[in-house]
Amino acid sequence: MRKSDKRRSSSLLSGSVRVPLKGLAAAVALAVVATTGPATADGPDHGPVADPAQQTEPGYADSEGHEPGLDPAPERAPTSEVSWLSFPGGVFAVDSLGHTVRYRACDGDTGRVADPTMRVAAGVASGAVVVGGVAYRYRVPLVGRSEGTLEVIPPHRPPVELTGVVVTSPQPPTDPVAGARLFPLSGQLARVVADASLNPAGVTVRDLSGRYGDQQIAVNGSLRPKAASVIKLWILVELLRRVDCGQVSLDDGVLVTPEDIVGGTGQLQFETFPQVVTLHRLAQYLIKYSDNVAANVLITYLGGFAPVNALIDSMNQRSTILARRMLDSAAAQRGEENYTSPDDVVSLLGAVWDGEILTPASRDLMIGFMREQTLNTKIPAALPPGVPVAHKTGDLPDASHDVGYYLIPGTETAVAFLTAGPMASGDETVRRMARTVYDFLVTPVDGAVEE
Repeated sequence: MRKSDKRRSSSLLSGSVRVPLKGLAAAVALAVVATTGPATADGPDHGPVADPAQQTEPGYADSEGHEPGLDPAPERAPTSEVSWLSFPGGVFAVDSLGHTVRYRACDGDTGRVADPTMRVAAGVASGAVVVGGVAYRYRVPLVGRSEGTLEVIPPHRPPVELTGVVVTSPQPPTDPVAGARLFPLSGQLARVVADASLNPAGVTVRDLSGRYGDQQIAVNGSLRPKAASVIKLWILVELLRRVDCGQVSLDDGVLVTPEDIVGGTGQLQFETFPQVVTLHRLAQYLIKYSDNVAANVLITYLGGFAPVNALIDSMNQRSTILARRMLDSAAAQRGEENYTSPDDVVSLLGAVWDGEILTPASRDLMIGFMREQTLNTKIPAALPPGVPVAHKTGDLPDASHDVGYYLIPGTETAVAFLTAGPMASGDETVRRMARTVYDFLVTPVDGAVEE
């Protein structure tokens, strides 16, 4: 399951050449902008749904028609407007169009900061900012899977030099030729989406095994329905990130009171309160039972919506926001709603799998909770019995989702199936998409489906 042998090992650089920051503080004009994550936009009923035939199929295979006997020049990997640098204990996000950056790590969060002097050339964003007396000098390629560098220069202390993998959405494939073999799945999924007349639907799929060159494909990957309980994945990641930083322990207890109890999905609502519940049990129930009480208690414990939205913003996931608690109907009536997209979900799932946002121990714990999921009427129900999956559902009267990992050995895959519209027909659309992906993954080249 792990791909650590295929990834870089981020570490502090030793013996690196540094360029002195002469007059950096005076040269860089700073403007701190909002740190609460992406702004809420209209839901799926307020705008046109993308044509299912308009599939995002990033392909980088050689084109045809080259002169015989000549090696074609390799295609240049496409650049992204936004990328983030993954390093041990943190991220450094870059928006090359908005000329903003954000450092978020165990030792602090700068918030989203403007860098009007950012230089963008040859697919690389570079520059320097000063926040709270600390200077951040960066060189971040805008191409996923490449290597970027960050120099953190505190006052009166030696600089710390960091290097790490650059993450974009989507990440480019590691093998374009193998990746091209995943493209036919887009057409199959597009037909399922087109048939779902009552439910605008979106799906994003990313190969994690290397069988398809780590290729990502999508149909309506930017569809932005209400997130429902899928938003709980970001709550869990923010908690586990703090565990990785040594700021909290899953053995710590949180006092849960009768005022915290809400209905809907979950098990805690049936227990007697007040009582102290460990973070481990809250985290497990959050996913295993999609527990709404656990979600709301953890939101409060983490400090409200802002820290979760800061996590989202640091990974440049622009379609996702946490704006209300679970079952807060008054907030929903005020237009305060949680949203996400298939592309953002797979961006998170891919970063977790590759160890770019969590340590391997926390990654394994999270996937373990997802394997214990008890709400199994969608992805698991669509697949033959015993197919290993780790997933998280989301349900509202006007939304039906299931997202997660197919853990078929040698064909591990991240998937996000999201729908808007009536939940009952959305459930069936999710099952059809889930089965379509499974049948493709287990079909050999000769077309015979493996049993």
